[in-house]
Amino acid sequence: MRIVLFTGKGGVGKTTSAAACAVRAARSGTPTLVMSTDAAHSLGDALDVSLTAGEPVEVEPRLDALQVSAPGRVGTAWRVVQDYLLEVFETLGIDPVVGEELTSLPGAEEIAALLELRARAESGSWDLVVVDCAPTAETLRLVALPEALAWHLERLLPAQRGLMRTLRPAAAAAAGMPLPSPEVASSVAGWSRQMREVQAMLTGPSASVRLVLTPERVAIAEARRTWTSLALYGFAVDGVVVNRVIPAVGPDGGDAWRHSWNEAQQAGLDEVAESFAGVPVVRVPYLAGEPIGPDALDALAGLAEGDVATEDDPLGLLAPIRNGAQARLRVRRSDEGYVLSLPLPLVAAPQVDLKRRAGELLVTVGDHRRVLSLPAVLQRCVVRGARVHDGTLRVTFEPDPDLWPVPSESLEPEHGMRRVTHG
Repeated sequence: MRIVLFTGKGGVGKTTSAAACAVRAARSGTPTLVMSTDAAHSLGDALDVSLTAGEPVEVEPRLDALQVSAPGRVGTAWRVVQDYLLEVFETLGIDPVVGEELTSLPGAEEIAALLELRARAESGSWDLVVVDCAPTAETLRLVALPEALAWHLERLLPAQRGLMRTLRPAAAAAAGMPLPSPEVASSVAGWSRQMREVQAMLTGPSASVRLVLTPERVAIAEARRTWTSLALYGFAVDGVVVNRVIPAVGPDGGDAWRHSWNEAQQAGLDEVAESFAGVPVVRVPYLAGEPIGPDALDALAGLAEGDVATEDDPLGLLAPIRNGAQARLRVRRSDEGYVLSLPLPLVAAPQVDLKRRAGELLVTVGDHRRVLSLPAVLQRCVVRGARVHDGTLRVTFEPDPDLWPVPSESLEPEHGMRRVTHG
């Protein structure tokens, strides 16, 4: 099973790219599902089929398409938790209308899309699932949600749930508010488990992201930021699709307008090659007409050129993910203790902010933050420093002599976090 997510700035042609690759993969013999999480619902328009929200539609042999349904069922499943939270808020004197708003499931639409994707991927009906994601801002919320929501859910209920069930009447009286019932605890645990499973699926070795852009400065800049943010959350970017490349004309052909566009786009293509060095780049030409329907999309896919293009697999969708593409958090031994590494492409040290909070490391890059739960071995260590070098954040840890006795002369304990330095 292979999962490929397509995203990019609005208007760069990500839906067309996703649909074209899905058509070509299916016609090459791979059972394929192309699904859209974009509220614009333009996937059906590109394929020239009517998509009924919630159920796959057969476009042609080996190719099905799906528009993700509304999140109504997700909201219903959340209701048992919401009712408990409303009881707590009522005890605290919070207005019921405000409480209803505060306790609504955060990111319900994104969760519906994630659970739908997980269910379809695990069904075994397809060998390839292509996802037409929403524009980049919404996609980043989508991919960050499972880990963040799981983290919050795991802290929603007290760790001593069994003890609370045993001592419920006395504990409720002491707390002055209702305690969660076994049904609430079970629901929260179930939600947390599902989010962790979705996170593992999307950051696993069979899933990756393709960034779609046009060779223009604004689109390239957004794609660069998106690559960094995806890496922060642990997602592999193993391909870049450059859309709408205007065919070059010779020095004696075309007009000044065409020559100007060729020159500007070539500068953009050079910037893409430099920015995404090491990531396969595929170029797709700007056509004279809009590609609508499977035949036109298949023809478009056949025009792709680049690092991973083959006749049957123009964007390398079925190729194994390159080892270097996986944005894996790693911990290794060092002479001083341990080093935690997290790929952060295109990032300089001043853009990174780090904080240690008990057993967690908070990593912030720009507007995006990830809370990393540290492995047990690092929870018994103190941070000695951090640096950014060659697109990777490296944080060094030393064993804490109070938690992990070692010869005292070999350590100079220093608690806290040093400022991130340039490599």
